[in-house]
Amino acid sequence: MSSSTYERIFQTVQNIPSGKVATYGQIAYRARASGPRQVGYALHHLPQGSSVPWHRVINSKGEISLPAGSELHEIQKTLLEAEGIEFSPEGKISRSKYLWEHKLPKPRPYSE
Repeated sequence: MSSSTYERIFQTVQNIPSGKVATYGQIAYRARASGPRQVGYALHHLPQGSSVPWHRVINSKGEISLPAGSELHEIQKTLLEAEGIEFSPEGKISRSKYLWEHKLPKPRPYSE
């Protein structure tokens, strides 16, 4: 995985405003990454103390992807709640209410 791809992913995630979320797929599309998994790998490799708001990236079901009950799941949930994002009793986030819909030009096809 190329570091330039990771940089595009990090920059895209950096643009998600507080109080909004984006899916791994949205980030992959906007960053011209190979797919949602590559976004997950990139976020997993963020250096500790990074200012990239990794916690604003959720799965396509509107859920936190980290295992429920894990320390990182609870950290992500706490960070999102601190930004005003609410969870349903089932642990889902309303995509219609919180999904980042920033309008960007369609990216050029990815090639490296």
